[in-house]
This record gives sequence, structure tokens and C-alpha cells, in this order.
Amino acid sequence: MHFSIPETESRSGDSGGSAYVAYNIHVNGVLHCRVRYSQLLGLHEQLRKEYGANVLPAFPPKKLFSLTPAEVEQRREQLEKYMQAVRQDPLLGSSETFNSFLRRAQQETQQVPTEEVSLEVLLSNGQKVLVNVLTSDQTEDVLEAVAAKLDLPDDLIGYFSLFLVREREDGAFSFVRKLQEFELPYVSVTSLRSQEYKIVLRKSYWDSAYDDDVMENRVGLNLLYAQTVSDIERGWILVTKEQHRQLKSLQEKVSKKEFLRLAQTLRHYGYLRFDACVADFPEKDCPVVVSAGNSELSLQLRLPGQQLREGSFRVTRMRCWRVTSSVPLPSGGTSSPGRGRGEVRLELAFEYLMSKDRLQWVTITSPQMLRRRVGGTLRRSDSQQAVKSPPLLESPDASRESMVKLSSKLSAVSLRGIGSPSTDASASDVHGNFAFEGIGDEDL
Repeated sequence: MHFSIPETESRSGDSGGSAYVAYNIHVNGVLHCRVRYSQLLGLHEQLRKEYGANVLPAFPPKKLFSLTPAEVEQRREQLEKYMQAVRQDPLLGSSETFNSFLRRAQQETQQVPTEEVSLEVLLSNGQKVLVNVLTSDQTEDVLEAVAAKLDLPDDLIGYFSLFLVREREDGAFSFVRKLQEFELPYVSVTSLRSQEYKIVLRKSYWDSAYDDDVMENRVGLNLLYAQTVSDIERGWILVTKEQHRQLKSLQEKVSKKEFLRLAQTLRHYGYLRFDACVADFPEKDCPVVVSAGNSELSLQLRLPGQQLREGSFRVTRMRCWRVTSSVPLPSGGTSSPGRGRGEVRLELAFEYLMSKDRLQWVTITSPQMLRRRVGGTLRRSDSQQAVKSPPLLESPDASRESMVKLSSKLSAVSLRGIGSPSTDASASDVHGNFAFEGIGDEDL
């Protein structure tokens, strides 16, 4: 996830008190919470008590006098780097101190009181599951409530996650992001103030080998089956006419396991599809539809003449990458409190091995950020892994090789906000791919 503080706001104090500067913390370009410097300082001091000063990144010092506009901007940049560094640290970013701070700040910013509510969670087939939760319940609590309502065994909860999705009036359906441990699902979905946004339960892994574990349970089997049927109907899984005939026959026989076995062989099985993006490959400003899964990014594009083409970028050919959010600044070059928040966008750029001796940068821009939505990642935190042992970064079966997915790699990348869409990220923002070192001629 990408933490950024693209702007500040001057706000009046409580009960007519003196004005203060508020820092708007965005997660992947969407406002998560609004905090004061003193609150962030309190978080820093608490983390220092728990983990020691040597572990923490540098925190901007206090000032005795009022800050000038230039100093306000400098502090904003320093706080942004601090939040990014803490989140990306495996120890600090998964700590309850850090995550609970962000949850409280989210609830306070959205002014949602703690109370019991009914939250609607959808299954992949559109079935609604109503769970009674608190508005202050974190993602893991809501996931457990849904699992209990479905009678999903505790040892299988970690195989599933909650996702924020958007379903338009025309039926178009796309993923926004996976709900994270530092947020409150009820607040996250209601703060978007649109009926298009919903929460969906879906499997949280890409390696189909883990389907075997889930299919041994009746509820798990039904969830996988419903998800797969839905993905095929939406066209996310690519099916030939003959394969479609075979699947239809198995569906009529209610042979769910056999249906899934066949589906596992299909292109884009288990992938996530996101809203249309814009790429600079194979040509500038090329509209593409991005799907992610099986350690690759798949791009579908429509060439002149309405010819549909598909290409994929494999993780093992990415030498390095960077993820940036950009907020276009006004001509004065400083942040404006009144600036529209719809201007934030998210970019993924990676250097790709096109051929044996040719590397090329490819950039994908997410226009969905322009509508204040968030790009997806699929990484469960280390703290949740310890509790649920999900099959994401650590295999539940010791005999299996541990998995490292593209999404988890990208979510661990050091990120930064940039002041202009045309500003290049510095060298320190580019991150190498350890998998790239193992590429040989047979991979080309």
C-alpha cells in the first residue's frame, strides 16, 4: 500500500481555539485520515518505546516558532517519508501500535461513532451475507464474522480475504483493493458514499495448488465453485467453445470438484481484473485492461481496427520497479487546501527484459485513481499470517515451496509521492527484483 501526504489543510481549533495544520494521509491516493503533527509525534514516541530508536526512521523535529509555508511543505515531505518507511518495515508496519493508530484516525476523521451495525458482504455469486459488527471492527474481525456466518472452519479463514469492489449500474465489475489491517471495513466502504462500492469475500491466493486444501471442506468448495463460475461468466477466465461445453456438462452434473479441476487449466484462472488503465506500451497512451495473477501482469488492449490483443509481463523478467502517486500542483508550486482530491493518480513503472540484450521501462497509470479509488494489492500482513497461517507468503504445508506473489512484492516496494506527473522518481525509489537474477537463456 502507498502512504502519501499530498497536502495540508489549515483548520480551526476546537471551541474557537487557534488554527493548526492538518496532514491528510492518503492510502494509494484516497484520503484515509486527517491528523496533526502532535498525533504523529505521539505515534513515533510510542513506537520508540516499544522497538527502540535505532529501528525507527527519522522523524521531523519540533519547532519553537510558527512554521513558514516553506517549512510546512518540508515537514509534509518528511512526514510522508516517515509514514512510508514505517509501513514498509516488516516489524513496524505490522505492529498493532501503528495499525490501531490509523484505525482510530480513520474513524475520527470520518466522524463515525462506535456502534453495532449490519454490514453487507457479498459472495462471488451475488449472495448477500449480513453480519452484525461494530463500526470500529477491523478487517480481521469482519472476516471472522463472515466466516462464522458461513460455517467456514477457522483453519480455512486465512485462505480468504475481503475485497472492496465497484459494480456499476451497467453491470461492469472491477476490483478496487483488498481491505487492509489498518482500516475499518464499515468506515472504508461507507465513506465512499456510493452504492457502487461493495465488500466481497474471495480467495486470497493465486497458486491453485492451495485449492486442494479448500476443496476438502464443503463450504470452502462451494465458495471456490461460486467464485470460478462468476469469473467465467464475467469473461475474466478465458474459455474456448469446447471448454465451455465441458464446463457446462460438469455444471449440470453438479460435479463441482471436476469443474474446478478443469477450470484450473484455463487462462486467467484465479486472476483479479481491475478497471481500464493507460499504458505507454506498445504505444503511448494505450488503453489497457489489467489482470493480475500467477506471478504476472496480463494486459488486454484493443488495437486500431478493434482487434483485441493480449500480452503479459512476468515477474522474473522485471529487473526493477517503482510505484508512485502524483498530485499535480497548481502553478504556484505549493499545495492548496481547496484543491480537488480527484487529481491523485497511481503509477506502476517497471524495467522489463524485452529480449536478451534489451531492457525497457513500461509504465501503467491507473485512471481509477482519478475517481478517488484505490489500486489493488493482495498481501496479508505478517501479524495476520501468524494468527491464520494463510497460504500467501508462507505455505501451510511444509513440504511445499513458499510462495512469493507479484502483489506481495509490489506492496513491499518503497513508495513516494511526487509533485508532478512528469517528475521522475529518484534512484532510491527504484527497487530491484531478486527473481530477475536467476533468468537464463531458457527463460527468454
